[in-house]
Amino acid sequence: MTLAPPRPSSPPGPAPAAPSGALSATLAGETLEARPSGALWWPARRLLTVSDLHLGKSERIARRGGALLPPYETQDTLDRLAEEIAALAPATMVCLGDSFDDLASAALPEAEATRLAAMMAGRRWIWIEGNHDPGPVPLGGEHLAELREGPLVFRHEAHLDVAEPGEISGHYHPKARLRGGARRCFVLSPPRLILPAFGRYTGGLDVGSEALRRVAPRGLALLAGARVVAAPLDRLRG
Repeated sequence: MTLAPPRPSSPPGPAPAAPSGALSATLAGETLEARPSGALWWPARRLLTVSDLHLGKSERIARRGGALLPPYETQDTLDRLAEEIAALAPATMVCLGDSFDDLASAALPEAEATRLAAMMAGRRWIWIEGNHDPGPVPLGGEHLAELREGPLVFRHEAHLDVAEPGEISGHYHPKARLRGGARRCFVLSPPRLILPAFGRYTGGLDVGSEALRRVAPRGLALLAGARVVAAPLDRLRG
């Protein structure tokens, strides 16, 4: 994956951020937008992708006798997802696995299930299986191990040997340590693009970790925030 080239009059570097704060890039010849929220937008297909929602995390931890977390993470995650859907009106929504903290968490409270159903109405909605939710959930939409759309494949976890021109995945919850604290980030390591976790209370894995070095030995971090900013992985890894 490469960032879109700047205009001839611009100095070398990433394409300027859009008014939304998104950063445009190309993968397998397709223009994609890494958005400040951590979502990925494919304008030509009107396809919106998020990863690792982990809905129901606080409920799952409480159910298993763990520490109590504020029970608002599902509501907050759905708030931000609804904002992205309202802004972009996607024809297709792809959730890249670990959408629920476990399969029992997919039995959402009625109010949250109703809200999610309203977001799903009128569009194709695809649940990709993750390691936390490795099977169909009791909701509408399609349930797939992976999705192939044009030159891109969407799956939960990056494959070490990628046969496709472009692979979009999640799973690792990548973050970069900066002077002001850690920031969620996309990881670009052609032909891979790894999305940050979209859900609250999900934690994260530093881009310098051995696991991320293995699947993304070189490339860029696209730092989420008010604006998406690109930084070389080598600089963030020290």
